[in-house]
Amino acid sequence: MLSVVKISLTQFKNYTHRAFHFSRRIVGITGRNGSGKTNLLDAIYYLCFTKSYFHAAESQNVQYHTNGFRLEGYFLRGEKEEKVVCTVKDGKKEISLNDEPYERFSRHIGQFPAVMIAPDDAEIILGGSEDRRRWLDALLSQLQPGYLDHLIAYHKILQQRNSLLKSLVNMNHSPDPLLDVFDEQLVQHGAPVFEARRAFLSGFIEQVQERYDYLAGRHETVAFRYQSQLHEHSLEKLLQEHRLRDKQMQRTTQGIHRDDLLFLLDEHPMKTSASQGQRKSFLFALKLAQFEAIRAHKQFPPVLLLDDVFEKLDQERVSRLIALVQGPGYGQVFITDTHGDRLQQAFAADPGVLQLISMQEEGA
Repeated sequence: MLSVVKISLTQFKNYTHRAFHFSRRIVGITGRNGSGKTNLLDAIYYLCFTKSYFHAAESQNVQYHTNGFRLEGYFLRGEKEEKVVCTVKDGKKEISLNDEPYERFSRHIGQFPAVMIAPDDAEIILGGSEDRRRWLDALLSQLQPGYLDHLIAYHKILQQRNSLLKSLVNMNHSPDPLLDVFDEQLVQHGAPVFEARRAFLSGFIEQVQERYDYLAGRHETVAFRYQSQLHEHSLEKLLQEHRLRDKQMQRTTQGIHRDDLLFLLDEHPMKTSASQGQRKSFLFALKLAQFEAIRAHKQFPPVLLLDDVFEKLDQERVSRLIALVQGPGYGQVFITDTHGDRLQQAFAADPGVLQLISMQEEGA
């Protein structure tokens, strides 16, 4: 089993310096809005993924009027305690595992798997294709170590190719050997990403459907379509056939960076036809199926981070969710809520499983 034993936060968001110890399988974090509940979850997520769940810019993770932050966490993985330290100072980031710095941060992903469910997750349905790719890439990066390496390399080459295309705007018909090199490299790294996405998604919907029916309390058919230009043609052929258009557009118009997922409810686009309750059920089902996929692959459950679920779900769905995470197959779970008594009531059937942390008492 994987669990977080303790964590210390220095100059991370609203924390000057705080340390927390976690002693139970279910950890409830209570306090008023703005007290740091979500930031604590994000710190745990950061130690698992080397980045914030909420903010891409490191400047948004640093406490105001400071030049960096430090996170130190101790994880229990099986019988072994392991130490992860993340520091950002003057824009430079360092990550270490058991005091050994990583040369490549991608090597850390999947070591300490976690799943976050947060209010902003609605963008997976309502947002653009980038939000759905980001969700899928974060999942597959925890399952397949080489996936993230291919993805990072692909996007680096994509940027170089786009820069070259901008410089060739007045040379539409001229041969360019450098474009041939970039195309070959894009195929080398893009094709494995496409195959990994296609293979994983082909059976994943069954897990989502099962959890949707459970949370919703009734059956409605959910599905998704993996939309990719590579279904019909190889990436090599697409890049060749659209090279002239790419020069005219000054960007790469074909490739895995254009992939999308179309979520469906009873064969209608969920983005426009589903109710708010249906979308919430689907999002939770999607994340819980993600949890199950990681658990099955790793042979132990990932850490589950639930932010503000009592405000997002009705009482019936909350009760089903609580019953689920208390059952077999789930490991350490962190849940935030503004009301401690609501958490105590939710786990009243097994009060010994719950550790309650009040942010006011902790002085965060």
